[in-house]
Amino acid sequence: MHAWGSRVRLRAVSAPEKAPAPQLPSRVTLRRLLTLARPELPALAGGTFFLLVSSVATLIYPRAIGNLVDEALTSRSQGMLDGLALGMLAVFVVQGIAMALRIYLFNIAGERVVSRLRKDLFRALLSQEVAFFDARRTGELTSRLASDTTVLQNTVTINVSLTLRYLMQAVGGVALLFYTSARLTAVMLAIVPAVVLGAVLYGRRVRVLSRQVQDALAASTNVAEEDLSGIRTVRSFAAERSEVERYGSTMDHAFSLARQRTLHSSMFMGGTAIAGYGAIAAVLWYGGRLVVSNQLSVGALTAFLIYTMLVAVAFSAVAELWADFMRASGAADRVFELLDREPAIAAGGVQLPEVRGHLEFRDVHFAYPTRSDVPVLQGVNLELLPGEVVAVVGPSGAGKSTLASLLSRFYDPQGGAVLLDGHPLTTLDPDWLRRNVAMVAQEPQLFSCSVADNIRYGRPDATDAQIEEAARAANAHAFIQRFPEAYATQVGERGVQLSGGQKQRVAIARAVLKDPRLLILDEATSALDAESEHLVKDALERLMQGRTTLIIAHRLSTVANADRVLVLEGGHVIQSGTHAALMGQDGLYRRLVERQFVAA
Repeated sequence: MHAWGSRVRLRAVSAPEKAPAPQLPSRVTLRRLLTLARPELPALAGGTFFLLVSSVATLIYPRAIGNLVDEALTSRSQGMLDGLALGMLAVFVVQGIAMALRIYLFNIAGERVVSRLRKDLFRALLSQEVAFFDARRTGELTSRLASDTTVLQNTVTINVSLTLRYLMQAVGGVALLFYTSARLTAVMLAIVPAVVLGAVLYGRRVRVLSRQVQDALAASTNVAEEDLSGIRTVRSFAAERSEVERYGSTMDHAFSLARQRTLHSSMFMGGTAIAGYGAIAAVLWYGGRLVVSNQLSVGALTAFLIYTMLVAVAFSAVAELWADFMRASGAADRVFELLDREPAIAAGGVQLPEVRGHLEFRDVHFAYPTRSDVPVLQGVNLELLPGEVVAVVGPSGAGKSTLASLLSRFYDPQGGAVLLDGHPLTTLDPDWLRRNVAMVAQEPQLFSCSVADNIRYGRPDATDAQIEEAARAANAHAFIQRFPEAYATQVGERGVQLSGGQKQRVAIARAVLKDPRLLILDEATSALDAESEHLVKDALERLMQGRTTLIIAHRLSTVANADRVLVLEGGHVIQSGTHAALMGQDGLYRRLVERQFVAA
């Protein structure tokens, strides 16, 4: 929780602002897109071989059809016709088998690519510092992980396969067109430059629109994720209608952009079709004149027409695939940006051979990166001796939870230093540090798995006996045993199947099993009823024994037995001492206690 309390995100019903128009993809981006498929070279090589076979077969059968027509019109030999027909059938069989193998190999390679890419992207996301997630929405990141990687999957494998196929078909078809009739080919190719220019301009515009569509879809995904994860809040405020309108607004914006993209696609494909069919009409007209003047056979004209259609289809497909590459380049910008981002708090550093638990904050200054102009801690100095229990109290926004975040090194201070056993936390390995720190929060995060898996979360190699021992220490074993499936009981999303007190005790059992040297209790009992609080406090007292403990609390009854109490206000430590000593002073601590007694 940030020191300024729960932040309310303003929910505008208007459509999000349009993203700035991106530049064309650089050669580096396109080259890197293709390198994603490098580990799949064996499968891609096999697919390319069968692509070559099917392409050659495709280029053979128009000539075979032409020979069949000429044979039927001239020799009228039934045996020759049968032989040509069987030959065509063999070509079609070879083409079909090669096509099936090509599709299988390229699709399998594509599935491997996207699976590996998603793993790498998820690993990169989890390695980022907490401030990174403060500045980005969950829906946006999940959209990158799901939809953008799927776009790249098709591009680096299937679309590469299709591009090679149609390029071979176009080049081979043009060569055979020249072989059949150079004059007719010149007529047909007169239209190609215009189509190519249109494809380039179309691809540029589609890439811009595709990136904007992806942004709009990410925004709508974020709205859906917020509402579905917070359905109880939405329902309690009867806000279903406004949330449907908000989601509908984002989808309308995405639809508007998609409609523009579809309009450009329709206009381009329609223009391509007109040009292609116009070329065929010109070929029929001029070819008919050549047949009438006996300069070209009917079979040759038939073969030429089929080759023309093959080439036209190939050019049209290549243009569409070019647009897909542009679309993928927009998605690649997002994915590569996340993959390449270096976390501000990176793994690696010193691992101490022994942790005594001596903590020190030296002149610590801190402001959250998302609100760098709002100071939270201003010159904080405090010390926790090994095994000492120190409680921190103060009004909301004083910076109490920020101390816990700095101790876990979710953030680094902008000034001063936090030290463990005399070593600045910035010199220690963050993973090692967090393995030695356990936090029990006001609203613990449980995962959608079994009770046992949640307790085992911080120590994956723990045995069932160790899990049960930790649960007993946390006063959780009794209620877990009452579940029909005991420790195998599924807790639901975020532990929704458990009560608040049960979730707290599972979280405490998780901390007990982790066996940390440093313990943080962040409002660990403030949301519980009296009976649950009694059970949780009893478990916490056992957990705190022998550990350096930082207690953050609003409910002052939880800090009365602490070795020392620190009072924070405005980012400063203004009082320090035992509960009894501070009650004897006319200061903020006594006023806070008196207000709670009056409220009670």
